[in-house]
Amino acid sequence: MKAISYRRYGGPEVLEYGELPDPKVGPDEVLVEVRAAAVNPVDWKAQAGYLDGMIDAVFPVVPGWDVSGVVVRPGVSVTEWAAGDEVMGYVREDVLSHGTFAEYVAAPVRTLGRKPRRYSFEEAAGLPLAGLTAYQALHTALAVRPGETVLVLAAAGGVGSMAVQIARHLGCRVLGAARASGRDRVAELGAEPVLFDEETFAGQVRELAPDGVDAVLDTLGGPFLQHAAKLRAPGGRLASIADGEVLALGGLYYWVRPDAADLNALADLADEGVLDVRVAKTFPLERAADAQRANAEGGLQGKVVVTVP
Repeated sequence: MKAISYRRYGGPEVLEYGELPDPKVGPDEVLVEVRAAAVNPVDWKAQAGYLDGMIDAVFPVVPGWDVSGVVVRPGVSVTEWAAGDEVMGYVREDVLSHGTFAEYVAAPVRTLGRKPRRYSFEEAAGLPLAGLTAYQALHTALAVRPGETVLVLAAAGGVGSMAVQIARHLGCRVLGAARASGRDRVAELGAEPVLFDEETFAGQVRELAPDGVDAVLDTLGGPFLQHAAKLRAPGGRLASIADGEVLALGGLYYWVRPDAADLNALADLADEGVLDVRVAKTFPLERAADAQRANAEGGLQGKVVVTVP
């Protein structure tokens, strides 16, 4: 099969396009013909070696965790899927090795959900990691409830935009912190915009929520996490997906996990029109390095997606 891979840690320059053996399909896995794979910051951070203390790399590594595609063949113990089914997945294994920037991927059943019917393959590829992170953080880490006020940091980003939409669907009031370029997007998603400005950030939130916010979801880390931690109402909860310093602030550091039931719940929300995934740029598989560069440069209002013919 054609695939993107790297044989050593590094930036986009270490990516190679060429032939690799077709994946073996284990009993609990599904062979998926890849149609699209989204780029996420964790892809190029893992590729640079930043996760080496946590996750082993088995070279050559095919990068990519997000995918949408069509089932070719289920493993011998798989009853959930049949050939021809359209799926999406957050295909994160316990090692870095068999990713989604390839013509085929063998995906464990726990990493797959159905593709939303109303989404293109490109849109579906942009949903799993960002959507699962937001869904699980709101439901599990923060346990938000209808009527609560939720502050989302970096609300125009991949995870943040999903969190705004899901929290609004849950009946929450949402304050969405973003840079000036993302202000319109935050308002479009149904949140009340708060501008990322260190001097005025806390004052803006206090003006909108004088009694404090019930929950804070941080997707950025750094100084705004420190400020937001002080803006909670008594008993308010705090979770970060980006900065371990949240633990010292009395919050939770949350890492998303693959979950088939949650993926199917996201697909239902997508088909109900609750979730909008915006695709900013697409690149063919052989230009995956350019896709990584575009994602790392930032400033895009939407997902960067690699397409596989």
